[in-house]
Amino acid sequence: MIASTALIKKVFLLFFGLLLAPAAFAVVPTPMLPTPPAPALPSIVSYVLMDYDTGQIIAAKSENLRRAPASLTKLMTAYLTYQAIHNGTLNLQENIQISNTAWKTGGSSMFIQPGLAVNVDQLLHGLLIDSGNDAAVALAETVAGSQSGFVTLMNEMAQRIGLQNTHYNNVDGLPDNNLYTTAEDVARLSQMLIQQYPQVLQVTKEKTYTYNKITQRSWNPVLFRDPSVDGLKTGLTDASGYCIDATAKRGGRRLIAVVLGGPNWVASTNAVESLLDYGYRFFVNHPLYQASDKVGEINHSNFSPMHIPVGVTQKVTITVPKGHFVDLQRVIMVNPNLQAPLKKDTVVGQLVFRLDGKILKTVPVVTQVPVEKAGWLARMFHKISDAI
Repeated sequence: MIASTALIKKVFLLFFGLLLAPAAFAVVPTPMLPTPPAPALPSIVSYVLMDYDTGQIIAAKSENLRRAPASLTKLMTAYLTYQAIHNGTLNLQENIQISNTAWKTGGSSMFIQPGLAVNVDQLLHGLLIDSGNDAAVALAETVAGSQSGFVTLMNEMAQRIGLQNTHYNNVDGLPDNNLYTTAEDVARLSQMLIQQYPQVLQVTKEKTYTYNKITQRSWNPVLFRDPSVDGLKTGLTDASGYCIDATAKRGGRRLIAVVLGGPNWVASTNAVESLLDYGYRFFVNHPLYQASDKVGEINHSNFSPMHIPVGVTQKVTITVPKGHFVDLQRVIMVNPNLQAPLKKDTVVGQLVFRLDGKILKTVPVVTQVPVEKAGWLARMFHKISDAI
């Protein structure tokens, strides 16, 4: 009993000691360090680092500067070819008749020729690994009937998917004053290409390709340095400089790095690696919402209901600097001049994500219930409720 009393006394004193002297035991939170600036990369004319899942630009330099794309043009050639395969107008194993025009195309080549068997799958490998201009012309003639017809499709698609600073004038990237793109447009196109046709990575990850007993090494130097990289394309002309469009996957997360106008392959490869390391080290993705999740309400006294639940139609993930998710601000911006009635799933505004005053992402929000115009009695009641 005496021992028990002594133990209770010690616990009592310890407890009240903690209450009376909290400063001695307080845990001071460690302040978050600011996120380091993106790599300067002075030898690179322009670049973009994009998170594949969120589409957010993590780092950029002169990202909308129009540049000669060289063989990065072949990304759109591949995109339209995969689209034709998806639509059923083309088959991977379909044998293609090679024209004299394709055969005699200058520049890099996979060495096709009239009368030599080649199928669509082989041409795609030759296009993306060998960077064959002859393969580009052969695919364009097959898909659209002519190079000029294919170029028309390329520009129509560029406009449709929002490549506002891109214009095509040929299918292979040979020098042309009316052929240009930007680092951001290349990243956007690469994201869409992988999203819609992920099988492209099974081609672009290959380090060599053999056709007609001729083995060629991939033009992508990052493949030989970084095992997490599995694509996508390079380009080189006097006007373009050394261009690399690379994508990597580390820890389940994919990034896309585009560098344009490098002075040599070593500098451009180093730039890609610096960007990828920066994105993986200092940024992280946070899942926020699933499709159909409610994200808030908008209030309108002339609507019934007055408090309208709104949500998102797709999964929402956001890329933020590590440790700064708690600082993220979310605001619903309602479209002005909304008129009832509104059907369920009508877009009525944007969910805006800000960090340190900068908009990181915007997502459309939709009504989760049908909305009608409120009657005069309901409108009066709403006004009284607002006044109270």
